[in-house]
Amino acid sequence: MYELVPVTDRSFYIQSPSKSGLFRIGGSEVCLIDGGSHSDAAKKILRILESNNWTLRCILNTHSHADHIGGNKLLRERTGCRIYAPGIDCAFTRHPVLEPAFLYGAFPPDELHHKFLLADPSPAEYLTPEALPDGMEIIPLPGHCFDMVGYRTPDDVVYLADALSSREILDKYKIGFIYDVGAYLDTLGKIRSMRARMFVPAHAEAAEDIAPLAEYNIARTHEVADRICELCREPVSGEELLKKLFDAYALSLNFDQYVLVGSTLRSYLAWLKKQARVQPEFTDNRLLWRSC
Repeated sequence: MYELVPVTDRSFYIQSPSKSGLFRIGGSEVCLIDGGSHSDAAKKILRILESNNWTLRCILNTHSHADHIGGNKLLRERTGCRIYAPGIDCAFTRHPVLEPAFLYGAFPPDELHHKFLLADPSPAEYLTPEALPDGMEIIPLPGHCFDMVGYRTPDDVVYLADALSSREILDKYKIGFIYDVGAYLDTLGKIRSMRARMFVPAHAEAAEDIAPLAEYNIARTHEVADRICELCREPVSGEELLKKLFDAYALSLNFDQYVLVGSTLRSYLAWLKKQARVQPEFTDNRLLWRSC
């Protein structure tokens, strides 16, 4: 774990639970794509940099989830590197308390104040094309997070962040986190038709052909949507629907799953409402959902 894996002589990734990319800019300078999940991860990344005599110029964050920005602070302190993050995710990177607050919908309880949901703040700057090394491109990948992006290097390696998950993760956890279901499916459709020398997702194996995995993610997203519609044949509240969903997939509820799957469920309902597949009903001061 935390092994440096070469893709080309300039593009690499660091094998870890949430892969970081690394691109050699020129000479001894490199940029990092995502700063690791926490300070311990950042220390291991530093050891890789030091063992190769590389200087970290900048961190290009793909999005603001804690497992991608948790190492930013330590890396910045140790190297003085600049940090960039896209759009709304820049604000969440600067103020990570926004993440558990967004997921919970209010001030988060103590159980949500941990490194997997609440990273250390880091002084991110807004990502612009001018911040990139020469020849690198930004690829918009919205859906999983607000303004998530990926990157294509000059040697045609594409870093896909959390735009799709491995079959093993989807089969184990059943429901992946999604902020905007419509945008997520659009992104997966775009990825399905992409071509590159190599694709590096954060939570799946690197692959030359990403289309089969994109198809699997699309199918699983539609399967969850269909299951939600089935569970709404009779009017049901959001809390009861969440219980039914956990029961249907044999999942166990805890605080983390309550906010992650609960938020994703509400995103599915918003998308299904827009698709005219479910409709809200207000009865006895309760919001209920019913399949159309």
